[in-house]
Amino acid sequence: MMNIPDTTSTPTREAYVADWRSNYHLHLTDYERSRASFVAGLLPEFATKFDVFQVLNILQKKLGTETMMRALNPNETILSPLATQKDSQWLKKSNMVGVNVRTIGSFWNVVGYALTLPKFHDSIHLLPIWEPGVVGSLYGKVSWNINQEFYSWPLQQALPWLDTVEKQLKAVVNLLHALGKTVGLDVIPHTDRFSEIALIHPRLFEWVRREGGRLTDHSEHIWQQVEDVIWQHLHNCGTADGSGLHFDKSVLFDPSIPLLNDKRRQEIIFGFDQQQRLHRRIELMKDLLAHGFETLPMTMAPPYRGLHINPEVFVLDERGTQWFQYDFDHPEGMSRVFGPLTRYRFYHSKNDNQHWELDFERPNIDAWNYFSRKYLECQQEFNFDFMRGDMAHVQMRPEGVPAQPDAFYDPLSAVKKYIQRRGAPHFAFYAETFIAPPNVMGYGDEFDHLEAIHADATLGDLQAAVIDSTEFQERFTLYDQLLRSRTFAPSFTIITADKDDPRFDEFYRTGNLLRYFVGIFLTDMPSYYSLGFEVRNLHLTRGKNEEYTKLYVFQIHDDAETDKVTHGPFEWGENMTQFREINDLRIFAETIWKQIADREIKWLLPPHVTKTLVAWTHATAPTYIFVANFDSQSGASLENINLTGYDLVFQTAPAPEGQIAPVSGQVYKIRK
Repeated sequence: MMNIPDTTSTPTREAYVADWRSNYHLHLTDYERSRASFVAGLLPEFATKFDVFQVLNILQKKLGTETMMRALNPNETILSPLATQKDSQWLKKSNMVGVNVRTIGSFWNVVGYALTLPKFHDSIHLLPIWEPGVVGSLYGKVSWNINQEFYSWPLQQALPWLDTVEKQLKAVVNLLHALGKTVGLDVIPHTDRFSEIALIHPRLFEWVRREGGRLTDHSEHIWQQVEDVIWQHLHNCGTADGSGLHFDKSVLFDPSIPLLNDKRRQEIIFGFDQQQRLHRRIELMKDLLAHGFETLPMTMAPPYRGLHINPEVFVLDERGTQWFQYDFDHPEGMSRVFGPLTRYRFYHSKNDNQHWELDFERPNIDAWNYFSRKYLECQQEFNFDFMRGDMAHVQMRPEGVPAQPDAFYDPLSAVKKYIQRRGAPHFAFYAETFIAPPNVMGYGDEFDHLEAIHADATLGDLQAAVIDSTEFQERFTLYDQLLRSRTFAPSFTIITADKDDPRFDEFYRTGNLLRYFVGIFLTDMPSYYSLGFEVRNLHLTRGKNEEYTKLYVFQIHDDAETDKVTHGPFEWGENMTQFREINDLRIFAETIWKQIADREIKWLLPPHVTKTLVAWTHATAPTYIFVANFDSQSGASLENINLTGYDLVFQTAPAPEGQIAPVSGQVYKIRK
């Protein structure tokens, strides 16, 4: 029987909720008894606001009491569903969901959200989980402490032994594993400019000295002077924990000396509670700035190096501190300076950095070892399955990708290998790159770079093009070619947290269901979408800031920043038509998933820059044919597809026989 979603009416949110309340027990029972892999029809907004005991009751019925209680014990580890995999190839076919935890309040609420995700959404990527710095940016981490704002008081009240954010995160990863999901974290090669990490280990970062708006020194060994200032500051102001400095200065700052671990260093320099640590960090920062020292801000895209201060452009923070803008001496098209961030110093420089040249033959071994070790500790503590490598497009060698990349070619790749070799061979690498042309986001060929860093899959940039545009078709065609010719897999990316931004509304005003259809049914290409897409408003006019998940990557409350400031919690969209259509597609996909999961496809009508109709089946024992029309204006004839012996079993929009509606998808099943 053909499944055709009802598109004859547009339900209001109130009408949908009323219908859900009368039928939810049926969907819930199907989930609890494993007749369905998700709670059909459950709005994510409702799922993330369930009472703790309501979620626990569902999980007990779904998983059984013994498994659930094991998962809720932070001293136990529920193995990943892919723990027995001997490598990380699995990520190349994963359908990933990105979650900005700040939009839903706590790690615990990720479990509620997972109730809405079918089994084919098998991976959950948690956006950065650490304490944030300037403007609360999740990508400007201050320390290795887990972000306290993601702590759930209701969970602690219900389960008193989950009394730290770390214990809660471990329990959440356990539960997601028990539910069949893999879980990933962000690996970030930078920190806040004056992070605790940079102040505990100045030698791992690049420092400069300035006088007012003039850069006076950017030589390599300024970090030694910075360590002297910090050491003297501790003698003058005392340690945070009241202990004496009865050891050599190198013991405090050198990460290769194991007499002190980072937690102990943090207690000595900054203290214990968050307010004390913030106060002492600010005082130390002020002392360093008074001596003219600051970390070099992070850069993106060629030429990466060669900076100066623009003395005319600066901002004053609430303490009256001047923060000057850095500019490139010789900027190129994508050159960017990220003022709040600083990158690890992974390489020594040539000629004491006189000409801003890095010596890629002389890696800063301490930085590589520290960076890899700290992410290993995090992976082992919480049992993560994969990493999203932030800014994986960075390739700083002007000569391009080396013919024989060594162990110190790329820090993200180094983290993957470091973790794999220490007990997690299945640990995978999802690279944040945009499959850009050569010498745009990084020096050299980005395809070669992705292979050189051993990325399993990469984000790509399909989400940043209107679905019926030539640009989209060109990218889709290229990504398919790369999938079949390279060692990494580009994603059919639907939307990401950083594209759920007012500036990109035009990308998602049409064709959203088709994006989702193709992302799911292209079973040999990974896909990615971020929380909130299910109900995202079309934003034919700009929505409120609170409706965009990107704006919750930051915490900006300055009303002067009207484009980014948010007042109050994230507001879910009310696009009930889109939610109902996605729900119908998910229900259908559940019925055929066992027959199509992970299978290699065979193109019947491959993507092409001049064509908007594509069709595919499977390379062996083809049972289904999938058709997608990317034209938003016109339907298309199916006369060029041999559908003899196949029956139409699902379509996202009705169309006359032998045709397909604009921006829609169809599924045909072989006739028995």
